[in-house]
Amino acid sequence: MSSATALVTRLETREANFRVQPHNIEAEQALLGAILVNNEAFYRVSDFLQPEHFFEELHQRIFELMSGLIRAGKIATPITLKTYVGELDLGGITASQYLARLAAEATTVINSQDYGRTIYDLAIRRQLIGVGEELVNVAYDAPVDMPPREQIESAERRLYELAEKGRYEGGFQKFDQAMRLAIDMAASAFQRAGGLSGISSGLRDLDQRMGGLQRSDLIVLAGRPAMGKTSLATNIAFNIAKAWRAERQENGELKSVDGGIVGFFSLEMSSDQLATRIVAEQASISSYKIRQGRLTEAEFARLSDVAAQIEKLPLYIDQTGGISIAQLMARARRLKRQKGLDVLFIDYLQLLAGSSKNSQNRVQELTEITTSLKALAKELSVPIIALSQLSRQVESRDDKRPQLSDLRESGSIEQDADVVMFVYRDEYYLKGKEPRPGTEDHNKWQIEMEAAHGLAELIIGKQRHGPTGTIALQFDADVTRFSDRADQSGLPERLE
Repeated sequence: MSSATALVTRLETREANFRVQPHNIEAEQALLGAILVNNEAFYRVSDFLQPEHFFEELHQRIFELMSGLIRAGKIATPITLKTYVGELDLGGITASQYLARLAAEATTVINSQDYGRTIYDLAIRRQLIGVGEELVNVAYDAPVDMPPREQIESAERRLYELAEKGRYEGGFQKFDQAMRLAIDMAASAFQRAGGLSGISSGLRDLDQRMGGLQRSDLIVLAGRPAMGKTSLATNIAFNIAKAWRAERQENGELKSVDGGIVGFFSLEMSSDQLATRIVAEQASISSYKIRQGRLTEAEFARLSDVAAQIEKLPLYIDQTGGISIAQLMARARRLKRQKGLDVLFIDYLQLLAGSSKNSQNRVQELTEITTSLKALAKELSVPIIALSQLSRQVESRDDKRPQLSDLRESGSIEQDADVVMFVYRDEYYLKGKEPRPGTEDHNKWQIEMEAAHGLAELIIGKQRHGPTGTIALQFDADVTRFSDRADQSGLPERLE
């Protein structure tokens, strides 16, 4: 009886008692035999195949021993492995005889990678079965303090982890492949409106400084309360969603050509509050007038028209508060899969929780959050704009313009972010410093207020791909709208 027949017979006996999970013993034997004959076959599968991916326990043991010997610079053959495998009864043959037959019946080294992928795919299917079985069992016997939502998110997280594991591409690529990607990016920038390599924010000067929002970038937008972080984020989100234009590819999928599909995690404000801000900005109506219902007939008509336009935009809002970084990642992946996703906004970082419920160190927790967000940006190939609070030490300085050192709770924000921007409005601070009317100081204050009125500064404190510096924006506080300042070069020359 051959080695393959003996093992298959043993498995058939096992199948008579219960349903056996998907496997391919012959593929496992063929791969192990190929490695025993030519150790070079090991390097064709070593970057994605692990011992636990084999179905048969003996094969797991053999592959583990092979890996150890080959990586130590030794030769793995039936003779060198014989000492480590031990003496087992495999249906009438010993382990050393089994190794010899594996080598004798080996396939060629050329096919080793295909067999490795077969083994790997079957292992992923078995893990899928495990997730499904656990899902059913937990649903039957879930503890009282485990709501169904938590179980769903746990299962979803495990499924996406499997989806990431279930890939054997990656590793080194030839430089010409990377160069082709760079040329494709340049071609897209050439064809895209505005000639940007990234997605346009809708703000001219910001786009010129950054080349648009770049895929896979983690962009941190920070500022003190009342500076307008959320307003700027919603303005950019709306601009991107409004500009969205897509083309259908040969495979039937839609590919964004301009603008993008936007996901917005609003951890602080409810979705209706966020919607009110966007509608107020686009209709040029103060949000407090909308909330209080103090609208004229013309304003209400304008509001209705704007709302009808906004309804059609690819802008998706998640208003769930207090979610963990793991839950956020699962939901972002789900949105990407179901609706598509080109840009993701998070308002704001400090309201996210780490994945560990028992974490006592907030700095470590925030480090996990920023590291995970950077990994998510790369995984989904989208820019992530995460808002962040600044520490109170800003208020103690005479010049209250933010610096990188003001980022709250963790240096990991500065470390993991590709771009760090600060929103600053001098007008906000000047309002609280009004001197007594009629004095010379009051006259100076009025001049300063006039100069600062409606002026916002967007300070780029860090940018991996380009220069830092300050961008001047116009801010209309009544309708919470940021826009480009008038281009000074196009204005008539001033006479002094």
